[in-house]
Amino acid sequence: MGGIRQKLTGNCSPQNRKIRHLEGISLRNLTLSRPSILPHVKTADDEALPTSLRTPTKSLALREKKLEHSRSSNDLRTPPKRHEKLDHSQEGSDIENGLKDKRPLRGNIRRRSTLNWTNATPGVRQKKLEDVAGSKLADTWFSLHCEGVAEPVYVSEVVEKAMNPNFKFFDLNTYGPWITRRDELTIKFWARTESSHTYSLIVELQMHLRSLQFIGKSLESFHHPLPSNCAILHLSDGIYTTFTDLALDGPVLDISAAPKNAQGLQPTSTFDELMRLSNLDDCVQDALATREKLTSQISSLLEKQKDDRRIVQCAAQAQDSLLLTNRAVSTVQKQMKAGQARRSELQASLLARRDAIQTGISAQEKSRSHLSSARSNFANHRSLHRELQSDLAGQIRRISEDILHIYPIEPIPHKALSFTIHGLPLPNATSPSLDPPTTAAALGNVAHVTLLLSLYLSAALPYPVSPYGSFSTIYDPISISLQSEAARTFPLYQKGAVTYRFEYGVFLLNSDIELLMSKQGIRMVDLRHTLPNLKYLLTVLTSGEGELPGRKGGRPPINLQLPRHEAGRKLSVDDWSAKGSNGTLTKLAINGKQQSSRIQSPLGREIR
Repeated sequence: MGGIRQKLTGNCSPQNRKIRHLEGISLRNLTLSRPSILPHVKTADDEALPTSLRTPTKSLALREKKLEHSRSSNDLRTPPKRHEKLDHSQEGSDIENGLKDKRPLRGNIRRRSTLNWTNATPGVRQKKLEDVAGSKLADTWFSLHCEGVAEPVYVSEVVEKAMNPNFKFFDLNTYGPWITRRDELTIKFWARTESSHTYSLIVELQMHLRSLQFIGKSLESFHHPLPSNCAILHLSDGIYTTFTDLALDGPVLDISAAPKNAQGLQPTSTFDELMRLSNLDDCVQDALATREKLTSQISSLLEKQKDDRRIVQCAAQAQDSLLLTNRAVSTVQKQMKAGQARRSELQASLLARRDAIQTGISAQEKSRSHLSSARSNFANHRSLHRELQSDLAGQIRRISEDILHIYPIEPIPHKALSFTIHGLPLPNATSPSLDPPTTAAALGNVAHVTLLLSLYLSAALPYPVSPYGSFSTIYDPISISLQSEAARTFPLYQKGAVTYRFEYGVFLLNSDIELLMSKQGIRMVDLRHTLPNLKYLLTVLTSGEGELPGRKGGRPPINLQLPRHEAGRKLSVDDWSAKGSNGTLTKLAINGKQQSSRIQSPLGREIR
């Protein structure tokens, strides 16, 4: 234990420990019941009896029978009755005199049975353990008292339901040196359980700070068992407590027990200590004087340099203000330049607008001057336009009559919707073809009539035709799946051609006829009826009131050089056209023979 005492030493010497160093208090191993006045020398269990294991009967029972829970005696000593009082002083003297075997009178020995713990459920055991632990928990608080002070110096907060309560730290320096310079104080711990409603004093300790034992900087590093109701004091240099079984760290100077001399004087400090104290006081006084001198010198220097510091401060403020002013000036200059540029742009825009306005005014004046003459000419032009439209309709009617005269379309007797063109029968798409050469010649005539109508009606065909008589073809420029020019050209004859290509060519020819009918506002009944649809279109074009207009004479024909095409190809109407001042010269190629005719143009002019 001496090694522990040498190792566990605080930074503060015992003589210098004062109340001002106290920062907190804790309590360990809280015990509410008072300790028993009858000390137990050794256990009172049956197993501890000298002859408990030496009897032959018990030895035989232990060998033959399984060991069960024993019925041990808890305490063979019976506490004294309530009406009896023990003389503790006499008992203490008896113990000191070695009369430990002397036992007081007791009645019937009560033995407690522990069999109810053998077959108890875990819930019952847990409940009993909680009851045992709850009986040891209490609400605690403490108060600090000093001699000569009626009221408590400090009263702590209440720590509820704790066996090792830790109280909050505190600061006693606010109570003045009359309290903080003392080294003795009284600590009173108060507690109450759940069954009680009032606090009772459980521990009252008269503490002398010089007699405390240092146990370390923290409780985790201290492993010595603490006694019941042990007070732990937290000082500024560590943790202290009082042990009844540990010796003091050093001798305690008890001034009250020191002997006095005859004159009633008490021993005091030595001469060397007094001299050191005097030197220390001189040093403190010199330091204070030096501090005052330095303070006065610094104050005088600051006072002398007050104007200079004000000038420096004003200069710094002026520099900051100048910097802000320069930034504002540069910003305003940039804004002014931007405004000037914007003003120049607006001026230029205004000038351009003024010029445009003047130009518009002049144009408006000119228009106003020509407006009167234009209004007078407008009626003449409108009447002329109407005359031209009527003449154009008459010429188209005359041309359609000529086409019907050249290519007569007549119905076949006793056959519904069956017609012949130029004496050649052409079956519909739903009827089988009996004579392929005759069908090819009829389709060639239909292709030629379709081309002529598209020219005179000013309607472009989506699928251009090449009327070569019995070897006429039609071109498809629309389909995307067809890549080459030969694949886009479909025959209008069956001999030597693929059937589906011939049928598709007839479909394209019927589509051209449908376009011409839609241009004239005619609704087609069935796309597959080629000659009925063409006959219907020509009938509508030739219908009208009055007599047919005659042909008008035009300028002499213009000789043009015919274009050259591929060898073996027959010329079409598209290849024989040229523009003139009064009309168009067209040479027709029908069935491989060149024929020239005088045809009236859509504008009423004669074409040779």
